[in-house]
Amino acid sequence: MDVTLRELVPGDAEDLLRLQHTLDKETAFMMLEPGERQSSVQQVAEMIQSFAESAASILIGATADGQLGGYVAAKGGGANRNRHSAYIVIGVQKRCQGKGVGSALLRELDAWARKNGIVRLELTVMKHNERAIALYTKSGFSVEGTKIKSLKVNGEWVDEYYMSKIIEA
Repeated sequence: MDVTLRELVPGDAEDLLRLQHTLDKETAFMMLEPGERQSSVQQVAEMIQSFAESAASILIGATADGQLGGYVAAKGGGANRNRHSAYIVIGVQKRCQGKGVGSALLRELDAWARKNGIVRLELTVMKHNERAIALYTKSGFSVEGTKIKSLKVNGEWVDEYYMSKIIEA
């Protein structure tokens, strides 16, 4: 599988929205029930533009075999609060799992963090998503706590792990 990483631009909005819908269906990825996402292409384009305009954020897409198959988004804290931390969201389509896409996105994220003075990355992951937890752990994340029944998946509330990673200088 040929994989290319690059920062997303507003022109990628339709592809990113399509990927998010796919991730919703495959993994109940977001806090929405599958199929409930209300975002439009225009809203996604505006979100991509806001990431591009902020030095404290990044939005990288992974194109696999000519199609957007994964992405990672990171947004750093503001000037006064958590400015050296960034919260991340990562999603990899099932067809790309086990192909190094998630690892490549996380390596690119680490490089961005080092370059921008981010020393701590944070994320949440569904407690039953053992594959993702294993990937994050292998990439240096550790579990800091549990959010009890904080995410609705297929109509049921599930627990999430709160994980973080310190970026070495």
